Amino acid sequence: MAQRPTGPRDRHPPARQSEREHAREAELAEWLRFDPEPEPIAADETAIAMLARLHIELSDAELSLLSRYLGMLFAANERFNLTRIDRESAWSRHVIDALTLLAPIEGLERATTAIDIGSGGGVPGIPLAIARPDIAWTLLEATGKKARFLEAVVRTLGLANVEVVQSRAEIAARGPLREAFDVATSRAVGALGGLATISVPFLRIGGVMLAIKGARAADELAEAKQRLYELHAAVVGEIRTETNTIVAIEKQRKTPAKFP
Repeated sequence: MAQRPTGPRDRHPPARQSEREHAREAELAEWLRFDPEPEPIAADETAIAMLARLHIELSDAELSLLSRYLGMLFAANERFNLTRIDRESAWSRHVIDALTLLAPIEGLERATTAIDIGSGGGVPGIPLAIARPDIAWTLLEATGKKARFLEAVVRTLGLANVEVVQSRAEIAARGPLREAFDVATSRAVGALGGLATISVPFLRIGGVMLAIKGARAADELAEAKQRLYELHAAVVGEIRTETNTIVAIEKQRKTPAKFP
């Protein structure tokens, strides 16, 4: 059989591709040093009023960390897609929406470890980790660039209570993280049935999944009823807030091995 001629495009393509990937990683790492750090996005009067209405109390140090986080989020968003929210809505639709989970977390008998499923740009995980430094948080994110961003935020803000894990939830739930957490949080990670399938396995028995949902929460709950039964989990609360609906699901028995 005649051998295909070797052209310029065929000369060591794996090596060239590896070099390009290495160069892109190096460029991303340099850019994510955040030096100089992006301008913080401070809470305006509207955001302060919302925090007061929701009885969310933050120290000046926590407000500063949250402002710096938003500055980094929107700076990184210019390079790769992390959010569709505009800067003017950042506090209400990112930070405050995330912090509505503080009340149900406070109500739990035990909350020392938490995992944020599909952290993306860091919501709700980063704001919660800032507001609850007493909880050890794991941010689970499958996409490499987003995981690198989360690592940069954690490093820059000095969040000693946060670990970033780059993995798909279906894979991570088969390892040491399975049944290791008191709380599993999430926002905008698909319909409730599928979300419970990848979240509940991370919880210890008695642990609680807290999902931030929107207007279709009731419909999603009805659709997820059979799946929750199969997961040995049950809805223990549906909380409507000014910005969302929070669904609380408790793990009642050990998750069957077939899940996720």
